[in-house]
Amino acid sequence: MWKLFKHLGEHKVTVLLIILLLIGQAYCDLALPSYTSDIVDVGIQQGGIENAVPDKMREETLDSLGLFMTADEKNEVLQAYDLVDGIYELNTSDKETIDRLNNDFGMPMVILSSVQESGMTDMDSLKGMIAAQGMDDTKLTAMKDEAVEEMGDMSDSIITQKAILFIQKEYEAMGMDLNQVQMNYLLSTGAKMLGLTLLMMAAAILAGLLSSRTAAKIGMDLRGKVFTKVVSFSNNELNKFSIASLITRSTNDIQQVQMVEVMLLRMVLYAPIIGIGGIVKVMSTRTGLGWIIGVAVVAISAVVLVLMRIAMPKFKKMQSLVDRLNLVSREILTGVSVIRAFSREKFEEDRFETANKDLMKTQLFTNRVMTFMMPMMMMIMNCITVMIIWFGGKGIDAGNLQVGDMMAFITYTMQIVMAFLMITMISVMLPRAGVAAERIQEVLDTEPTIHDAPSVKDAQLSQVKGELSFEDVSFRYDGAKADALEKISFTAKPGETTAIIGSTGCGKSTLMHLIPRFYDVTEGKITIDGVDIREMSQHKLRSILGFVPQKANLFSGDIESNIKYGGSYITDEMMEQAADIAQAAEFIDSKPEGYESPIAQGGSNVSGGQKQRLSIARAIAKNPKIFLFDDSFSALDYKTDMVLRKALHDKIADATIIIVAQRISTILHANQIIVLDEGKIAGIGTHEELLASCEAYQEIARSQLSEAELKGGSAS
Repeated sequence: MWKLFKHLGEHKVTVLLIILLLIGQAYCDLALPSYTSDIVDVGIQQGGIENAVPDKMREETLDSLGLFMTADEKNEVLQAYDLVDGIYELNTSDKETIDRLNNDFGMPMVILSSVQESGMTDMDSLKGMIAAQGMDDTKLTAMKDEAVEEMGDMSDSIITQKAILFIQKEYEAMGMDLNQVQMNYLLSTGAKMLGLTLLMMAAAILAGLLSSRTAAKIGMDLRGKVFTKVVSFSNNELNKFSIASLITRSTNDIQQVQMVEVMLLRMVLYAPIIGIGGIVKVMSTRTGLGWIIGVAVVAISAVVLVLMRIAMPKFKKMQSLVDRLNLVSREILTGVSVIRAFSREKFEEDRFETANKDLMKTQLFTNRVMTFMMPMMMMIMNCITVMIIWFGGKGIDAGNLQVGDMMAFITYTMQIVMAFLMITMISVMLPRAGVAAERIQEVLDTEPTIHDAPSVKDAQLSQVKGELSFEDVSFRYDGAKADALEKISFTAKPGETTAIIGSTGCGKSTLMHLIPRFYDVTEGKITIDGVDIREMSQHKLRSILGFVPQKANLFSGDIESNIKYGGSYITDEMMEQAADIAQAAEFIDSKPEGYESPIAQGGSNVSGGQKQRLSIARAIAKNPKIFLFDDSFSALDYKTDMVLRKALHDKIADATIIIVAQRISTILHANQIIVLDEGKIAGIGTHEELLASCEAYQEIARSQLSEAELKGGSAS
């Protein structure tokens, strides 16, 4: 699983920026419930008056309140107000100062309200009564404490409500419109909420954009790395993974990782931020309902653990079933003509159906298990809401809780639960993505068995002649018990044709694949102009070779792009000359679009013979020093075969030519013919010499040539 986070580590700056944006989004998201609470509690219930600190107050009112304040409280209040035309106006907005003033004003407003309600409104009489009691700061403080004790647990609520009523009466006495005061508060609070919402939206959009770009970049980088790694693989590694599996890893697996990376950045990072922030906010509401969150977290965790324990093994199995389905699909699609020829459609349908159903059953099982998650989560969330309203309602009835605070608590609790829900949702995808990431990493961690030597000797091949030598070469496939080739020694010289012939499975193609280092020799060495090919860079080695594989392979594009595939240095003249030597010019010129004629994927829109000739033209256009023809004339008719070989002999006479063939007529005039039998050399010589001395060659000749041709030592 850590591999998913490892990919994010390559984009540290962007991830840090995303985290900062998510923190900003969470801050706005968490601030909104508090404003909602304020609108209900302050804007509606308290008429827009937030606390016991009035914005304006008559001079005589402050003097009256001062009678019930200590000297320090009076001094603090006078510093916070400016006297203008008999009206005291608040001159500070500092939160700490406002909180202290709220305490300073609260109880004096309650006492003064009680005194006024009793009918004593004359200030002189009130001062006289206080003076008669000898009220100093100590007695005043004791009186306030006694009053708070009498109010009991609801003291804060009673003081706040009486102070609000006192301020409303004061505002009315000054001629202020209370409706306007309330509306001003609602509008200002609403504007703050709108601003926070816009900021939250901007942060969310930008975080989403950066997350998508980062995940897409990770996907692109992974595809590039996997492609580069696969291209460097030898046939050993390709056989180990299988083509179908490599395609799945390069597409489906990387797509899974990319999709989960987006969710990691958007949901997994955001969930703890909003969850922790929600818990902090809940603790600040002082509702006494925090235990409900603990119940919710335990319930959600239990549900997730049970479901993931059931589904996890199936997630791991799913990717291998996708591989299997891709393998079967690829085999059926590539071999559809053979399937039709043998009327095996029903058999292949059943085989595909089996693979398809296995995958479907696994997917259905995991989906059915995970379908329980959302209903159970919704049930938990609804139960939590009911619990909050039930116990919160009791708190409101007891005067310990306000309606707005309960609404904010519900919102914060839902945010905390949603944070866990987001992590739960991603946990559904993480196991499968984790498996996909491991499969991708398996490819990236696989070191090719074919690699360049630490110190190459390319400089010794500045002027390549093209003399190729096998020196006591043996080769064994990985896991095989016996050598596929054993003690092979021969030299192919420039200007000469070396032919290799033998029965099916004797190692002809294996021998050819050793030259471009598709495999490395097990023993012995192969040299070009005396330099071991393992001491050359692969690029240098393959630039010397013109390889035409046994199975001609063309790429989608047009004829020109296929013939010029060897490099950008190939001119139109070189292309046309190569096509002429390969006997492809005739059918190319017959096409309306000529060299711009389209070639379908794999060359499916040209015949087998045309495909082989284009493959030969591609190798010739490269102008290599050594030509490797691995049974590359098998689809050609005898006449084309003969003309093509003559053109090769005339036009590329200075190159080394190695031909693997099944037909003796193709190699009849070779300078030397190597006969392979069960991975060993059974004979080397010309056609005539081998007819006279090599029994294995004689058997091949008798199967292909007439008695007259055998006696004459040649074939027409």
